[in-house]
Amino acid sequence: MLHFGNMAEMERIKVLRRHLLQNKDNKSWKSLTEGPVSAAYPDVNYDYTTNTNVLTPEQRKSYEENGFLVIRNLVPKDKLERYRHRFEKLCSREVQTPGLLIMRDVAIAKSEFVPGEKAVTKIQDFTHDPVLFEYCCLPEVVKYVECFTGPDIKAMHTMLINKPPDPGSKTSRHPMHQDLHYFPFRPANRIVCSWTAMEHVHRQNGCLVVLPGSHKGHLLQHVYPEWEGGVNKMYHGIQDYDPSHPRVHLEMQAGDTVFFHPLLIHGSGMNRTKGFRKAISCHYASSTACNYIDIAGTTQEVIANEVLDLIKKRMGPDAEIGFQDTWKLRSRCIKGTEDTNL
Repeated sequence: MLHFGNMAEMERIKVLRRHLLQNKDNKSWKSLTEGPVSAAYPDVNYDYTTNTNVLTPEQRKSYEENGFLVIRNLVPKDKLERYRHRFEKLCSREVQTPGLLIMRDVAIAKSEFVPGEKAVTKIQDFTHDPVLFEYCCLPEVVKYVECFTGPDIKAMHTMLINKPPDPGSKTSRHPMHQDLHYFPFRPANRIVCSWTAMEHVHRQNGCLVVLPGSHKGHLLQHVYPEWEGGVNKMYHGIQDYDPSHPRVHLEMQAGDTVFFHPLLIHGSGMNRTKGFRKAISCHYASSTACNYIDIAGTTQEVIANEVLDLIKKRMGPDAEIGFQDTWKLRSRCIKGTEDTNL
């Protein structure tokens, strides 16, 4: 369910988020990317990372070439348990947070109601939840995020994923996709996702699978795959990509975190175990280098209309809200100036 609170509150938030700067000077970003190139890899063009002295030369080279980077044991276990307990309270409705989108698996939705945590496959847009938003602000995470976005950072999209045991319909799969398909802001190179395993994630319970180097391509067309068992809401997949492209399955322990580019083609397989597979993630963008774009007439218009239809079902058909407005409502400053382009 989607909670936006009363209209007056929503309008107040919208007004606050409308104070944007246009044509922001990006000299500060330029100074970060034009620093000395690592002597270890003089032939590497550093298009996707910055000189923050956090990444090693090997890590920078790896992300530049592959579009993802795994940092082991980054998020403490006690933090993950705190987020898990909050998730359970949100699922049981013991607590409620305005703006949350709570999603159920299509196979569960077609069956009888299953109460509590087992009914929920994903919570999105938790930027206004006081507990889950802590993840987005963790210093150990943000210091890596800055390596990709630069110093002015905004949390744009948040999820806690609760991949269910597959009921036999294969609906626990997530089709191969690019996250940029969902985002009406650019440039892509100043956007990054942090995705943290909350428990052991492996091939049996549906770990992430990525196509290394695919971030160097462009945004491909996405549609709902024609799967026999059905597809979860907004789980769009790439219509045309090279199936022979090498794949990497990202098996991770609790606390391991992968940072990846929004054009990286990725997905996840079925959960063949009897337990739920949890992960928490946040997409960040540079609040000064990134700007909203008009996606009218592009392949992204389909997802924009789908999002707006969902919101109007809850707010009423006369609700005056645009696709960019939905992103302004769900985004939140992490670091740097509040006076931004997003």
